[in-house]
Order: sequence, then C-alpha cells, then structure tokens
Amino acid sequence: MFPEAPAAAAALAVATRFYSAALLNHSVRSYLWGTHYAAAHGIAFDDELYYVSALLHDLGLTAEFDNHRLPFEDAGGHLAWVFGAAAGWPADRAAHVEEIIVAHMREDVPASTDPESHLLQVATSWDVSGRRPEEFPAEVRTTILTHYPRLDFGAEFLACFEDQAARKPDSAAGGAVASGIADRLAVNPLG
Repeated sequence: MFPEAPAAAAALAVATRFYSAALLNHSVRSYLWGTHYAAAHGIAFDDELYYVSALLHDLGLTAEFDNHRLPFEDAGGHLAWVFGAAAGWPADRAAHVEEIIVAHMREDVPASTDPESHLLQVATSWDVSGRRPEEFPAEVRTTILTHYPRLDFGAEFLACFEDQAARKPDSAAGGAVASGIADRLAVNPLG
C-alpha cells in the first residue's frame, strides 16, 4: 500500500514526530487520494517521490518549522530539499520534492508536465476544499476516512491558514483566507 523505501519510512517518522494527528492523517489521505486519482486516470508517477512529498507538504505549518517570512509551502519545500539531500537523493530529485511541495499551493500543474505535483494539487484540494468530488467515489471515501479520519482537521487547518494570512497576507494562505477557505472547509463533503 505504501512505498517501503528507506526515505519513505523516514518521511513517515518525520511526519509522525511533528504533525498533530489531524495533520498526519491529512498528509496520508493526500497520498491515498492522489494514488486513487492516478490509477483512475492512468497517470504514471514516482511513488516514493509522491509519498515523501505528500507526507512532508505541510511541515511549514508546524510550530517547529514555521518561517516568519516565507509562505509555509516555500519553507516546507526547503525542508523537503534538506530531507532529500539527507536521504542521499541526487540533487535533481531533492529539488523535485521541493518543487512539488511549493507547487501544491500554486496554479494547476498538468499531469503531463509533472505528475507528482498534479497529484498533490488534486489530492490536497479535495481533502481541504472538496474540489473534484466526482473523482472520489463513496466507497473510496469510506475506506480512506475509516483508516485515516479527519478528526479536527478543518478547524486546525483553518487556524493554521488564518495565522499564516495574518502574518503573511501576500502568501497563498493569505489568498485562500481572503477567497473564503473557511466556507469551503465548512461545506467539504468529507466533513
């Protein structure tokens, strides 16, 4: 079900250590939503790279890794680059994990350009805002949510984004708050 490479195990250890239970489950769900979407659309992707990206994509929201100047996705991307380098990945692979995490908060990336970035964008926008509900059938939702429940994810995530927006109003989180992420979280079909 999950990649078994050493970097994948290390990413899970990092995520487990620094995320709350709700953020950890969000990150795992993001991986699972993305793999479901990829299978449904015949998108080939690097499973280890996508898994590591999904697990580490919100590290910049945690107190330990929040950057007072950089948007959380940029800070998280830098951390992921360090993680990749420490894992012994080649420089281009470490740079790619950073790009994937930064891109998840940017304009849509086509699967043909960068499948891992596309998958993380689709998965996180579904898990946070309920975007593209037609892509995730009820039985898939039930299975994933049974194993990785949302807990208090909506309230915690909104608080993180509101904090980011207050301190970094020009960031993607600031834009999300201004454009009504609170309303999207409230009506997300995932609850």
